[in-house]
Amino acid sequence: MKVGLLDVLGARQMRYWNTFLNELGVKVVTPTLPAEDAYELGRRSLPDVPVQVQLVLGRLLELGNVDLALLPSTRAVSQDAWASDLAELLPRRISGLPTLRAVPDGGPELTGAALELGQQLTHNASQVRLALSKVKLLAQPPRESLPPLSAPARPTVAVIGPDSLLRDAFLTGPLRAKLGNLALHPVWADQLPREQVEERGQRFSTPSGKPLPPGERDLWGAQNLLEGKGAVRGLIYLAPLRDAATLGALTRLSGTARKPALLLELAPELSDWPELAAFVTRLAAPPQEHPL
Repeated sequence: MKVGLLDVLGARQMRYWNTFLNELGVKVVTPTLPAEDAYELGRRSLPDVPVQVQLVLGRLLELGNVDLALLPSTRAVSQDAWASDLAELLPRRISGLPTLRAVPDGGPELTGAALELGQQLTHNASQVRLALSKVKLLAQPPRESLPPLSAPARPTVAVIGPDSLLRDAFLTGPLRAKLGNLALHPVWADQLPREQVEERGQRFSTPSGKPLPPGERDLWGAQNLLEGKGAVRGLIYLAPLRDAATLGALTRLSGTARKPALLLELAPELSDWPELAAFVTRLAAPPQEHPL
């Protein structure tokens, strides 16, 4: 049995799954191509899909002949088929891909998912229990606290988007460099304490009163938590290029902002955003919130 382990979608539990699978005696294959090459491979194969999907596809094509490939599950926004059904949709678009399985990237579901996967791979309950004992500490969530909200002589901006995008250094790298060049202090939403984000996100619902999808709840919770901080002068919203569902969710969210707001799309081929200059000028003006 050969299992591919993908470092995509902001994966945080690579060490957990790698250790667990090795304890089961499964051969683990991980990508080795530079992210730029994997992305180009995916973009040439499916030019019309969101950039994060293209990166996933490139990594899958790189793996070659494996029996199963694991990728982190993501939290979808409204009408977000790529996030909610990625493991089913990709093989429909590209033939010959290995079987895909979305697994939790942390949280209380992690151990249960590992137990189920281990049983299916080995049919050996005692071996699975032993493997789980070996990774028990790796499943513990990190201690969380609010990141620094200010830096000397740098206006603070909240950066809000899907965690799977914000945690991807390849996809966000050009923007991180740009914000540094503009002497801004970004506070990234994926660094916020998860419990606080979820608690605040629960306060919001759709216009019809229905609960928001999990990914959209995260976005609203992050905005609510950060916009209320006095140090935060403005908000930047990030969507992957060609991701209509995420762009729509962030458009709705940014329309409720009470501080200067800017919505950007990210792709590895984009390295400049002219609208950032005007946004920085707005931040330099005296703070002025819209009336509630």
